[in-house]
Amino acid sequence: MKPSRREAIATLVGVPALSAFLAACRRKDPGAPFGGVVAGADVLRGHRIRTGELLARPVARRESVGVAILGAGISGLSTAWALSRNGFTDFRIYELEDDPGGNARSGENAVSAFPWGAHYVPVPVYGNPALELLLSEVGALTGRTPEGEPEWAEEMLCAEPEERLFFRGLWHEGLYPRAGASREDREELARFEREMFRFASRKDGKGRRAFAIPRRRSSDDAEWTALDRVSMREWLTRSGFSGARLFWFAEYATRDDFGSSLDDTSAWAGIHYFASRLRGTSPDGPFEEPASFLTWPEGNGHLVKHLVKAAGGRIVTRAIVFDVVPGASGATVRWLDVPRNEVVEVTARHVVYALPRYTAAKVLAPWREAPPAFLGSFEYAPWLVANLTLSGRPAERGFPLCWDNVLYDSRGLGYVVATHQTGSTHGPTVLTYYLVFAGEEPRRAREKLLSATWRELADAVLADLSRAHRDLPSLVTNVDVFLWGHAMARPHPGFVWHPDRAALEKPVGRVRFAHADASGLPLFEEAQDAGVRAAEAILAEDGERFRSLLG
Repeated sequence: MKPSRREAIATLVGVPALSAFLAACRRKDPGAPFGGVVAGADVLRGHRIRTGELLARPVARRESVGVAILGAGISGLSTAWALSRNGFTDFRIYELEDDPGGNARSGENAVSAFPWGAHYVPVPVYGNPALELLLSEVGALTGRTPEGEPEWAEEMLCAEPEERLFFRGLWHEGLYPRAGASREDREELARFEREMFRFASRKDGKGRRAFAIPRRRSSDDAEWTALDRVSMREWLTRSGFSGARLFWFAEYATRDDFGSSLDDTSAWAGIHYFASRLRGTSPDGPFEEPASFLTWPEGNGHLVKHLVKAAGGRIVTRAIVFDVVPGASGATVRWLDVPRNEVVEVTARHVVYALPRYTAAKVLAPWREAPPAFLGSFEYAPWLVANLTLSGRPAERGFPLCWDNVLYDSRGLGYVVATHQTGSTHGPTVLTYYLVFAGEEPRRAREKLLSATWRELADAVLADLSRAHRDLPSLVTNVDVFLWGHAMARPHPGFVWHPDRAALEKPVGRVRFAHADASGLPLFEEAQDAGVRAAEAILAEDGERFRSLLG
């Protein structure tokens, strides 16, 4: 039997959130009815590769291209960007969805632009030439000091106030629950921070940092990679940490970046979250603050727009790539032109597989016949993102509205304010809310999301946020919900540094892989690095002269 509306809300965000929502809706001024839609990946379109029915379809037309890039997420767009910057334009990108960008897509309405997924990029603290070049192109990196340190555009650095936490009925500055913390709590947090600072400063005999971005720059010494075999919870416990506040703080980090709980995140990945963006000179300090954030009203959609422009009109959307056959001198790609309902066969000298790796078991011909065993180790976290358009700002209790607003002990990750960077503090705004199903079996979580109606999903979002904003239902004019069934790969224990994972990075003929999921760290930096590396490997193989963007 289909659950009732109340049961569906409780299943998504929990009973406490449901109770808060029902109480808020009983207020005298519930506001006007609001509208909205369920957006997101076209599930039926994407699932057509699962059945294999397209393999039997006849080819309607044929074409050829130097490089066929499969997927217009950050990796695929970065491949095209790197090729274009080196004067190579004989490429085409094939994208399943109506719009490019992957999980960095964005939207816009009469009030503001807003993100549908990733909404910031930390400034690189130890240098990342490819990322710095991209950021300079969009005007975020404005120059360098006499000492060579980058200078960032103030209007693109996250404006103050940045973060707050709703805890015990009030908003508090920062994300650690400091209100009412005991001396033991404060000492434990300080010890945890010292541990992360020490990890940030560690290097191996080759001068590589223990935890670096992108991941391939990190040390592969056993001293550090052994941390990948235990969970973040186990490492915290072994290290003598026990406080509920610290555990919540650490798990918020793993849920935020990876969509996973402390139990589902390897200790290496959990430590990487904190240590990779800290600058330190020795195990005992001094240390600088963590990296600042670059953000825009539309989130990383700002960078997507630039990358799309660099692709120069060579993106084909609504294209279901369902067959890739490597050959001796290239590869054959077949894709369904959805608007025309025609199968197109592409002959390419090179193919860049910038799609989530799990799809390769259905698409890449050699893997359909004999999929690598480790391919089954990829786990993808489902997410819900909702953009709430408000007629005005909700009433505040405690610390004022920030860019990032988090609720303690919530299943959601809170929300960011799309208009924050504009300096607007009054009037209509858009809140971008994130809900991740950490600790749940991904398949069941996906089924729960896909079976819910728009009304149930919208009410679940309002239910969660009503605990902090009792007047929210009276301010909402629209709620659009975006469903991400396979948002990101989880770096579960044993995944990131498993030798079989690295083996999956090797090309299959002239088919190269480029996607953040292979690194185990679903970060913009990983996606961009993978795309640029694929492009430069192709140029090198073809004997083309090029200037490396990787440094």
